[in-house]
Amino acid sequence: MTAAAIIPDRGEFIDALAALRRGHVLVHAGDHAGGWVLDGGRVFSSYDPLLRYELVQEYDNPDGFEHVQYFRLTPHGKEFAERACTAWRQRPLLERLWVRLAG
Repeated sequence: MTAAAIIPDRGEFIDALAALRRGHVLVHAGDHAGGWVLDGGRVFSSYDPLLRYELVQEYDNPDGFEHVQYFRLTPHGKEFAERACTAWRQRPLLERLWVRLAG
């Protein structure tokens, strides 16, 4: 039996970090399929490491919907996202493509 990956989908994770760096908000609308949304797209697995490593933090959104949680990068998350996105862009194109295909 193999251990679960720390980051199940690295392509989705780096996309989430990039969107959060641009100021987008991670939204949790429920525990159903599609309950986590970022920049208009569903987030399937990246929300767990973002929360576990305290890269995002919930904040009060008075203009938001009732019973919906809103998350944005923490100061630590901003630093991490900057380093991760820079390292991602420095990877060769074929390697980035392979990561997107393989997870």
